[in-house]
Amino acid sequence: MPFGAEIDRDSTRFALYAPDVRDVRARVGDAPHAMRAKPGGWQELRLDNAGAGTRYMYELSEGLRAPDPASRYQPDGVHNPSAVVDPLAFEWSDGDWRGRPWAEAVIVEVHVGTATPEGTFAALTTRLEHWRGLEITAIELMPLSDCPGTRNWGYDGVAHFAPNASYGTPDDLKRLIDRAHSFGIMIFIDVVYNHFGPSGNYLHAFSKSFFTERHQTPWGGGLAFDEERAVRDFFLHNALYWLEEFNADGLRFDAVHAIADDSAEHILVEITDVIRETFPNRHIHLILENEENEAKWLERDKAGKPLHYTAQWNDDIHHCWHVLMTGESEGYYADYIDQTIERLGRGLSEGFVFQGEPMQIREGKPRGESSAHLPPTAFVAHVQNHDQIGNRAFGERLSALTSPEKLALAHAGLILSPQIPMLFMGEEWSASAPFQFFVDFSESEELSEAVREGRRRELRHFKAFADEAAAARIPDPTDEKTFLNSKIDWSEMTREPHVSVLANLRKLIAIRNREIVPLISSRYFDGSYDVTDNVLKVEWRFEAGGLGFAASFADHPCAIDLPDGARVIWQSPEANMHGKRVDLGAWTGIAWRLAA
Repeated sequence: MPFGAEIDRDSTRFALYAPDVRDVRARVGDAPHAMRAKPGGWQELRLDNAGAGTRYMYELSEGLRAPDPASRYQPDGVHNPSAVVDPLAFEWSDGDWRGRPWAEAVIVEVHVGTATPEGTFAALTTRLEHWRGLEITAIELMPLSDCPGTRNWGYDGVAHFAPNASYGTPDDLKRLIDRAHSFGIMIFIDVVYNHFGPSGNYLHAFSKSFFTERHQTPWGGGLAFDEERAVRDFFLHNALYWLEEFNADGLRFDAVHAIADDSAEHILVEITDVIRETFPNRHIHLILENEENEAKWLERDKAGKPLHYTAQWNDDIHHCWHVLMTGESEGYYADYIDQTIERLGRGLSEGFVFQGEPMQIREGKPRGESSAHLPPTAFVAHVQNHDQIGNRAFGERLSALTSPEKLALAHAGLILSPQIPMLFMGEEWSASAPFQFFVDFSESEELSEAVREGRRRELRHFKAFADEAAAARIPDPTDEKTFLNSKIDWSEMTREPHVSVLANLRKLIAIRNREIVPLISSRYFDGSYDVTDNVLKVEWRFEAGGLGFAASFADHPCAIDLPDGARVIWQSPEANMHGKRVDLGAWTGIAWRLAA
């Protein structure tokens, strides 16, 4: 890795990209050391006796002291000295682990700080057996890069190579991943390559050209991917870092629609090309969040393998299920309130719901590209995630907004679809804890107030919070209580109604592993859907056979005919079969397989 502090046989090399600074000193321990300027804006120092655990900072001639922008560990926070880490010191036990095929993925998204009472990597390690017992095969960790304070969603990261010290040490994270692999569970890490957080980013002091005003993002000037080779290398090596040093099985790339790059080769392409070349013998899965619904990033080769990215979060699926279950129509749900069942059918059978059509929320601008040619495994489906829960004013989960019967049908549609399913931690038992928006900028009251006001302003376009008094009820994101309220209660799993919800999810995942994984492991042909009398019927064809799912959203009994040769693999308890004919009541469904 060209950046940061790196131990070799006889010494430790400190490398800093600082093209805007002439005289840089590295304060290692208590002693300052002049760094040597090298071509291309680099500063370098080599020292003996600066092994693992050594603290260091960089001193600029103006008197500013700053931690290493590529620090592997910030034990006392992002404003304090960095620590040298020996990445080879940890003894892995997963030497034979090569990951799992993507078709086997059943994902749970996890926020380390609220997943357990302790909020640490070590505590999360003790909970892995629960997900193994549920047959979860992948855990997607929300961003780990260190950020200010002791609590954060993770999207305010400024130390992109340093696992959040509030969660534990780098070796604690390695122990978590090592243990997960022993259970057959993959670990994906959410990475943020579209911005740095608002506090603790010292790169401006070393290199103003790391950022550019030519590209504007929701967080200010963009990253200069198309102007500075060092910017590309910084994030390219960050992606390799999580996969190599931590043995992660994949990455989820946050909001790539906010990554602007006019280079001949987009940074998103270079990242995937280098990763695929570097790890040819491992199952590495690369997942996008992309508001633009660009199918170009998800294309497959003739053998069906991803050319670039493995899959994209399919927010369209969430929005359709959410509108059907809750009737909510404000904000982006306004674009899904009409023909919702048809939209759900299109999303299940073709991937994106919007494939170039205009959207109200975008003031009539079109969104999306044609996606029907892509296999269902190019999409990660979900009915809840951190965004869709946490961006609500009070962070309510779906179990607080809809009936158990409706949520049970949505879970069946999620798990038994050939798209890759994702749950949000605690969803498997309908955890009662909300997931609210929280940060810790206690170092700056000015920044804290800006976050509070920004949160209120963001929610004022909803009728319920249009006036000042209503807006004042929104939980304060800077209050520690908001964070503590978001911790899930694991003891709920032993009580009803949570026991029944968990049993239902366990049954659905077992059916998926038995019936659907063999299908989606084969070549995909096409999908189709039909809506008649508020009953949705979706069918998919694979080389290994066919799959069907039907759900009734009617307020009266309806009936459908199953195709010849259909073998039922799941049905709602209220669904009644009479030969090929199935009677469906409101919010009931059925799924079936067809032989090849």
